[in-house]
Amino acid sequence: MGVDVRRVALGDIAGLRDCVGAVARERLFLAVTQPFSLQETALFVARIIDASFVQYVADESRRIVGWCDVTPKMGHVHAHVGVLGMGVLAEARGRGIGTSLMQAALAAARERFEQVELSVYASNDRAHALYRRSGFVERGRWPKGRKVDGVYDDVILMSLIF
Repeated sequence: MGVDVRRVALGDIAGLRDCVGAVARERLFLAVTQPFSLQETALFVARIIDASFVQYVADESRRIVGWCDVTPKMGHVHAHVGVLGMGVLAEARGRGIGTSLMQAALAAARERFEQVELSVYASNDRAHALYRRSGFVERGRWPKGRKVDGVYDDVILMSLIF
């Protein structure tokens, strides 16, 4: 496959920003539709590294083609819960990269959290299937929870309890 799945490093900031930005501009999969700035990405990555949070990147020939992170849910009473976010560039999908990222991130998350939650759009069949294969269970649904360009989509809430 030629893809190295590894923990994020400070040298990945620009590449990660470009990768997340490309997926965001698709306007289909993320809660954001515009790229983050280089500074926003740098602050996020620095926080991940400094706090030893979970973030893996897929590096193909020194280009970031995907990411998966698990960060603590907000609020002290939720400290045992991680929130998963991930994405893979369009041209890199269907090659097992998402599965590899998910496996690495969940293995690391097991050491830090009791459970991991995520949300996925109902129209994102590929991601929904990946999450189910990884052990996530649907816990609820937010009808019309997403609206982009006048088009609604349900938000499916899922979790994995270790």
